[in-house]
Amino acid sequence: MFTIRTILHPTDYSEQSKQALRLACALARDHGAHLLILHVAPPPVIASAEGVFHSEPESSLEPLREQLHQLQTPDVGSVERRVEEGEPEDEILRIAQERNADLIVMGTHGRTGLDRLLLGSVAEQVVRRAACPVMTVKTPFSAQTVAAMMPGECAPPPADAAAVS
Repeated sequence: MFTIRTILHPTDYSEQSKQALRLACALARDHGAHLLILHVAPPPVIASAEGVFHSEPESSLEPLREQLHQLQTPDVGSVERRVEEGEPEDEILRIAQERNADLIVMGTHGRTGLDRLLLGSVAEQVVRRAACPVMTVKTPFSAQTVAAMMPGECAPPPADAAAVS
């Protein structure tokens, strides 16, 4: 049986990410798993008059931390929130490995064609390179799906279910 102890939810605050957070919360709640919510900010670079580039001070991440703490995580016992700087796919994979994530639950914008070529796909890179399973959410959930995420609906099968099969 697949045991879920740690779920990583990377967020970019998009509607797809919000939907993926709902799923991550339901799974964390029903499996008694720790939920790690991660936002990765690209490293800010500023050009000076001399053409020297440098990063902004750490304080520039504070608004992102505040936004992260405003995300609702109903009925989840253990929640951690982190903001990191770097390339999103690299940081997501690094944190997943560092924290031994059993599952990554993330939104995807479903970009295709020129948008995908120009903007890339963080979700695609994570799916391809992650050492653990990755669930992606592309569109908002239907009313039936939301109802199915009520307490107990994502619960693992009873311990004696294996004996019946």
